[in-house]
Amino acid sequence: MDGAQPPNGSNPEADDQTVEIDPSSTILDLTSFQLHDLSSVDLSSSLTELDLTANRLSSLDPRIAHLSNLKKLSLRQNLIDDAAVEPFSRWDSLSALQELVLRDNKLKKIPDSGIFKNLLVFDVSFNEITSLHGLSKVSNTLKELYVSKNEVTKIEEIDHLYQLQILELGSNRLRVMESMQNFTSLQELWLGRNRIKVVNLCGLKCIKKLSLQSNRVTSMKGFEECVALEELYLSHNGIAKMEGLSTLVNLRVLDVSSNKLTSVNDIQNLTQLEDLWLNDNQIESLEGVSEAVVSSREKLTTIYLENNPCAKSTSYSAFLRQIFPNIQQIDSSVFA
Repeated sequence: MDGAQPPNGSNPEADDQTVEIDPSSTILDLTSFQLHDLSSVDLSSSLTELDLTANRLSSLDPRIAHLSNLKKLSLRQNLIDDAAVEPFSRWDSLSALQELVLRDNKLKKIPDSGIFKNLLVFDVSFNEITSLHGLSKVSNTLKELYVSKNEVTKIEEIDHLYQLQILELGSNRLRVMESMQNFTSLQELWLGRNRIKVVNLCGLKCIKKLSLQSNRVTSMKGFEECVALEELYLSHNGIAKMEGLSTLVNLRVLDVSSNKLTSVNDIQNLTQLEDLWLNDNQIESLEGVSEAVVSSREKLTTIYLENNPCAKSTSYSAFLRQIFPNIQQIDSSVFA
């Protein structure tokens, strides 16, 4: 732990323990100190990082507003609600702040963070937020936005975030992919566990990692222009046919497990493929699998085919090892 340590023999559950701080450090980590407030803490004006993760804070110490050198502030896993973060809009001394983490609290709306003109990372995941209203005020310098595990129903007010590189909106109530046409720098998009039916990526050619697992997707069309894609996760959907993949020549990981596939298609051009997840489908032919991955045999190191009709063959294991000499990991059904 940088900059702070609990006193010798202290009870970690104590409410008002004295916090010993290294005055020369610019990083103060008070993770899991069980603090209800910061009255026992000396907040040096030279602090650049303040980590208050896993405490019992329900309000913000007004002294934080004067830490003009602060670049990272984490309030993750506390009891912070909307009223507690209302002062943010007046904290103009914190204009240098680059990372703000409010993950796992009691927020019901996006806090007004427009005052932080240099913000790069903004995390409000694991709250009770129902709308992205308020994100229009967030600085367009933002590169990483995390709003997973909330109750958001619509992607909105983020059009101006053209420098965004990571967008995490998993585990919400989204039905439509929209308002992403300006994300020309986006490299990672996480939309798992929503209610999305149709893929609409607006030609995001820089994206490298994409997750749409546990949605209601029935067609793989829509990925054709995402030529930089390296990892694609589509498990637990209703996909019956593999298509729209032939242009994704940089793909290393493909997960289409737990769908309705009966055959393996359109991956003949994927020469860089290393991990292939096909388990829990209705694939019948091992020979068909072999033909589909003929161009990626040299790279392929992991393949999962369990819980398919083709995996019930007594020669399943021997067949795979003969066809795929570089395989290091095969699903457990092989050894049953």
